[in-house]
Amino acid sequence: MIELLRYFNPIQSLSNKSEKALVAICSETVIKKGNDLHPIGNTCRNIYFIKQGLLRIYYFKDDTDVTESFEFENAIVARADSLFNANPSKKGIQAIEDSELIAINSAQLFKLYDNFPDIERLFRKIFENAYVETVNRIESIQFHSAEERYANLLNESKNIVQRVPLKHIASYLGITQVSLSRIRAKR
Repeated sequence: MIELLRYFNPIQSLSNKSEKALVAICSETVIKKGNDLHPIGNTCRNIYFIKQGLLRIYYFKDDTDVTESFEFENAIVARADSLFNANPSKKGIQAIEDSELIAINSAQLFKLYDNFPDIERLFRKIFENAYVETVNRIESIQFHSAEERYANLLNESKNIVQRVPLKHIASYLGITQVSLSRIRAKR
């Protein structure tokens, strides 16, 4: 749990009492490559911290597998739409690599908010950052070419090509694998 607390500290410092309360609702879990951590159609009940490994959020559109995002080590991942509304999610979370995670039970977390304002503030900041990332992603799709999106992806995650299958990268960029091959050949 040290990695989790180390991740939280720059975002929002927590009192010792808050740290203990938060750790008490966490559990460690492992997911094997190719398996769904959160299958499409399930209700999200946990927020996950990635200690080791790589996940992707995905969905199907007209029977086409579409990658929405990649989540690497030291990141928080959840299906917020499902988490907050308690509805089945239209998106899934899949392990691209064998992954070690810390699961934070959301129902117990939300109960902590009333007694630990620093925990509530921490997660408000985390969810605000996730919202900004989502807006940036949408704007990237709207205003940048596939070549620009690929260059930005490489700048943000230098080793992504070694860790992520090209079909998922192409899907994330909103292009075909053939188009991605052409872009890569130009570089």
